[in-house]
This record gives sequence, C-alpha cells and structure tokens, in this order.
Amino acid sequence: MSEPNCTQLINLFNSLFRDTHNTVLVKGDDEPIYLPADENNPHHRVIFAHGFFASALHEIAHWCVAGAERRKLEDFGYWYKPDGRTANEQALFEKVEVAPQALEWIMAQACGLKFNFSADNLSGGIGASDSFRQNVHDRVHQLLENGLPDRHRQLVEAMLLEFKQPPLQAAQFSLEGR
Repeated sequence: MSEPNCTQLINLFNSLFRDTHNTVLVKGDDEPIYLPADENNPHHRVIFAHGFFASALHEIAHWCVAGAERRKLEDFGYWYKPDGRTANEQALFEKVEVAPQALEWIMAQACGLKFNFSADNLSGGIGASDSFRQNVHDRVHQLLENGLPDRHRQLVEAMLLEFKQPPLQAAQFSLEGR
C-alpha cells in the first residue's frame, strides 16, 4: 500500500472539524502535540510529527478519544513518558493506548494503509506486548460491531470516500502477520 498524501488528510480533517469543533490538523516539524486555542491561535491544533501520515492518524485518534474537557488541555492533560520506560510504565502506556490505537487501525484501513502497533519505547527494548495487540484487535472489533463514536465515524466515512476504499469489515482486521 502506498502512503496517501498528508495534504489530502489535512484538508479532509479541516473541512470536517475546523468550523464544527474549532480544530485543525497541522503538519509539525518536531514532536506531535495537541494545543488548545489561545490568544495567539484561534483554533485548537492537532499537530503531527514530521509530515508522517501515520503520526497524523495517531494524533487524530487521540483527539477522537478525548472528551470535551480534555480537549481544553494541552496534550489532553495526559501523562507521557518518552522512550525508555520501565516494564511497569510500559504496561500503563499500553493500557491507555488501546482505544486510540484501535481507532488509528480503523483509520489506517479507511485510508488504504497498513497499521503498525506502536509501543513507542524503542530504547527501553520493550515492544508491543501480545496482550496489547490482542486488546487493540478486540477493541477494533467492538467498535465495528457497536458503531464508532460520532467524530470518528464522520471522519472514517469521509476517509473511505477520499481514499477510495471499500466499506470496513471485521475480516479486514487480523493479527496474522503483525
């Protein structure tokens, strides 16, 4: 699968959410971050790293998961410990990453991309655990069966059209070969 154009994704996201949620997707130069509107910026900003499409999907997934109060806080008010986490810290990271990575997998499929699990802990030497992979997979299937939350559903439906992908089906999401 070839990677779609980030400009398409930015335009799609912004057309859906700039006016309705005062939020824009922004290509960043460095680390990804979510910044709420302030005196210098009239829009909330989902900033993704280095123009990477996968980074944009991941940050959008966090935005989709965050509730209204969290969207008022920088980086949604979540803790984040960078690369080099201990096994206990990695377990906590995996616990909070199940929902966003499940949404990211669904969006990747809607854009025609392969999804890769992210342990985000390269120097710690701890990759994504089998239980984490299974939990993300299970969450994807729950979302497909029960329906996506409104913002996410709206975005996925638009992605399917924009990137000319077939409707999502549970069979498209497998742990085989991941």
